[in-house]
Amino acid sequence: MRKQAPKQSAKEAAIGYLSRRDHAEKELFKKLKARGYSEQDVSEAIAFCQDYNWLDDARFAAMLMRNGVAKGWGALRIRQEMKMKGIHDTVVSQTMEETEIDWFEQARAVALRKFGNSEMDTPKEKARRFRFMQYRGFDFEQIKYALNAEDEY
Repeated sequence: MRKQAPKQSAKEAAIGYLSRRDHAEKELFKKLKARGYSEQDVSEAIAFCQDYNWLDDARFAAMLMRNGVAKGWGALRIRQEMKMKGIHDTVVSQTMEETEIDWFEQARAVALRKFGNSEMDTPKEKARRFRFMQYRGFDFEQIKYALNAEDEY
């Protein structure tokens, strides 16, 4: 059974999506295809939006970077989020290089906000904190720095 033809054009639908929030090109493509538009109509709508600079993967990646940092995420988690949204690897790499964030200090700030100055007195507590920081997207060196964990884990 074929889907009923959408009532508005692919361009109108694309503009509607972009008026609510920024999207990655791939993400917008999937949404429009799911609504039943032909691949050609979707491609034309995306090109139209790019011509007017309403759809820009680099701008979207920069916004994801800012939001991720505000949420207390590390570089690994932010990079993963960008890939999940369909941003091309070169744009992801360029955005990560252009950022001026000290990931070690970001990790320390997140750890301080979460755990305060409480002691890491048991191996179980240390493991819990390491897992939390890994989930947030920090690498091992950043976690060690943030938790002042000099001994071997």
